[in-house]
Amino acid sequence: MFNKLVCSAEAISHYTGKCVAWLTLAMMLITCLIVLLRYGFDIGSIALQESVLYLHAMVFMLGAAYTFKDDEHVRVDVFYRDFSASKKAWVNIIGGIFFLLPFTLYTAYLSMDYVSASWRVFETSPEPGGLPFVYLLKTLIPMMMISLIIQGTADILKNIGVVNAARTAKGQN
Repeated sequence: MFNKLVCSAEAISHYTGKCVAWLTLAMMLITCLIVLLRYGFDIGSIALQESVLYLHAMVFMLGAAYTFKDDEHVRVDVFYRDFSASKKAWVNIIGGIFFLLPFTLYTAYLSMDYVSASWRVFETSPEPGGLPFVYLLKTLIPMMMISLIIQGTADILKNIGVVNAARTAKGQN
């Protein structure tokens, strides 16, 4: 049962990460367009500039769980890299339970009033000609936390499986 939950969570993270990765191409193309318009035709667009900001936020926030799933996040692994698989699993379990989950749950909780206040007024950019979707941008905060909670829980369960497998192998020897 745990394997099915882990596989489902990782499939969601994988699919989301692969889809979001394409936004980097859009971000690059829009940035080139901004530069071309600005320096080639002396045309500026706040909306285009903000769209790059929105895309960057989407890539970072919606891609966080994918990055975590593939263990590509920033880790200070001075000792960790030399640990056995079982010790690494314990570090990941403890880190997930005592750091990742409390942080993400608390941040999700704190962001709800912030995001709902933005939705109540359909917050828009303070810049003239800016994008009218600030409320959608702010919604990425709890979405990021929810995706990290799902992936973090899957990671904890996966590492419990690693610890149990190591115990089983040790008991058979």
